[in-house]
Amino acid sequence: MKIYNTLTRRKEEFVPLEEGKVKMYACGITVSGEAHIGHAFQAIVYDIFRKFLEKQGYQVTYARNYTDVDDKIIARSKETGIPADKYAAMMIGKIDAVMQRAEVDEPTLWLKATENIGNIIDFIQGLIDGGHAYPAANGDVYFDVDTFPAYGQLSGRDKEDALDGVRVENDEEKKNPYDFALWKAAKEGEISWDSPWGKGRPGWHIECSAMNRAAFGDQIDIHGGGRDLIFPHHENEIAQTEALTGKRFAKYWMHNGLIKVNGQKMSKSLGNSLLLSDLLDKYSPEALKFALLSASYRGDVNITDDLFPQAEAHVARFYELIEKTEAQFPDETGKETEIDKKFDAAMSDDFNTALALSDLFGYFREVSRLLAENDAKARRMTNQIRETYALLGLFRRDPAQYFALYGKKEEVPAEVVAVAEERKAARAEKNWAKSDELREKLKEMGYAVKDSKEGYTLNKM
Repeated sequence: MKIYNTLTRRKEEFVPLEEGKVKMYACGITVSGEAHIGHAFQAIVYDIFRKFLEKQGYQVTYARNYTDVDDKIIARSKETGIPADKYAAMMIGKIDAVMQRAEVDEPTLWLKATENIGNIIDFIQGLIDGGHAYPAANGDVYFDVDTFPAYGQLSGRDKEDALDGVRVENDEEKKNPYDFALWKAAKEGEISWDSPWGKGRPGWHIECSAMNRAAFGDQIDIHGGGRDLIFPHHENEIAQTEALTGKRFAKYWMHNGLIKVNGQKMSKSLGNSLLLSDLLDKYSPEALKFALLSASYRGDVNITDDLFPQAEAHVARFYELIEKTEAQFPDETGKETEIDKKFDAAMSDDFNTALALSDLFGYFREVSRLLAENDAKARRMTNQIRETYALLGLFRRDPAQYFALYGKKEEVPAEVVAVAEERKAARAEKNWAKSDELREKLKEMGYAVKDSKEGYTLNKM
């Protein structure tokens, strides 16, 4: 089994620190607002990684964190008039509920910054004692980047580059502008805790290092998160952890891509954030997963207007074939294990969900053919598909339940299909003028056609 290691910039054979066991940590959500589709993407992929590792026989301890105290949460507390700790708890409840709707399973361990203040203080004190951190006159504590020569190994940045695009605070209190805060002195009216350096709260980066060490010890196998966390968050985690322990912190660093909306980076400032709750009001969790997992987890996902509708159409079509197969062969319990072997081969190559999902189109074409021939192998195939692809969150429902919840796709009239097939033949002959003419005819009939490597899909306009 191979996974891509951001630290070494190559795929590596996965060999855990302890035989048969995996310690995995993924940075979770800062609970200053509701969960959006980017949060869901990250949660879904690491949940799947954990499940596939378990399928391979590993005992996985998987931890995720909630950042439940930081500048954004304090700002929202002031805006709403709700105390920061109560605001964070409220948002965690909302986020937990929507992740359950998205059918993302709980990690082994949930870690929260506010429940680890003692561990964070002890960690910072250890860095001060080792000469890697220093208290400032105002009560802040900073990590001394100059004491860690390997700084930049994950991101490929040097110390001077570290200042690019990163907000610098309290520059006059630091030895160097690229040093980063481990502890922030309390401001009037802010949530705070007692410490050897006065009242304050943790800096963002220290919490993950301290919670990791408290949960797992000095070293873990896999540390994951979004690609936007490589710098400065994960770079700083490496520096402060390895400075304290003298050991390699994480053996493998994994990073998922980011979400774009119609080609633009998703952000609040652009007003294009897609709340997970809104999407789940329109689409099934299976459609969201099918769409998000249809490309490499390391690549960006571009959400266009038709991404989720098309994914739902594919899922519905597959459920229709499962329903027909189970009705035609109600007593067949056998399975086609080659499907599972191909799935494992794809996932063993850096969790290649894109390949695993693309295989489904061929499988269901074969199922359709076998149904027409009244061959019970069709049911053996769908039995295996349901068992294998449940790991990706697909086909867990009874088809009738799926259609009751998400509706059955209307059958496309035969005359519309005939035009679409004529257009497909024109495209195969590279007769683009005829293809365009037939596309317009389909529009007149009330259907939009979208081409893909699997063929085409028709959607009512």
